[in-house]
Amino acid sequence: MSAPTKSAEVRRILERYLVEVVETYQLCPWARGARQGGELAVEVVLGVPTLDAWTAAIDRAFASTQTRIAMIVAPELVIDIPDLRELRDRCTAARPGYGIAEFHPTAELDLGSPGRLVRFLRRSPDPLLQLVPLSLLHSVHATELPDRAQQAQILLGVEVPPARDVGAQIAQANHATVAAHHVMIEAVLAEIARDRDASYARVGISACR
Repeated sequence: MSAPTKSAEVRRILERYLVEVVETYQLCPWARGARQGGELAVEVVLGVPTLDAWTAAIDRAFASTQTRIAMIVAPELVIDIPDLRELRDRCTAARPGYGIAEFHPTAELDLGSPGRLVRFLRRSPDPLLQLVPLSLLHSVHATELPDRAQQAQILLGVEVPPARDVGAQIAQANHATVAAHHVMIEAVLAEIARDRDASYARVGISACR
């Protein structure tokens, strides 16, 4: 059996995070389907990538018409959260057709509100940028349609609660889930981080944390 490549190990560690955290705790309702359906593209950029390297990786990820979500991972990049946010903004300016979110391995837990929890939900094993086409984001945040019971009530003239934004529903559900299970989630994240450091040292990825 051949030794794993750097890129293969980065992808393996990322998949652990996606499966054991994001999917297990249902933090994104589309994550499992996108991964299993081949709609998630992962690109690995080694060293300290230039802006051109980031944008080239973005273009490679979306070269397939099947791609709906892309993750560009920089395992050797040592960067703090504010600088990663600035990098995100530069990539957004260079590729304005995508919504881009930054993920960082040191993001801390804050259960003060659903909005303040978002940073922790993006505590990935490595610094990465996640991209989703803006057209897809707009469809996700559209308000949900009334179900059949609500439609019948509307036809009968009965007032029903207003439809809620899908994104807001997900944020509230995630807040409840993490509030109940954050100790277990943090334990899984810590175990993945230990696996990351050991495996990256074996294959020669330099920025072990």
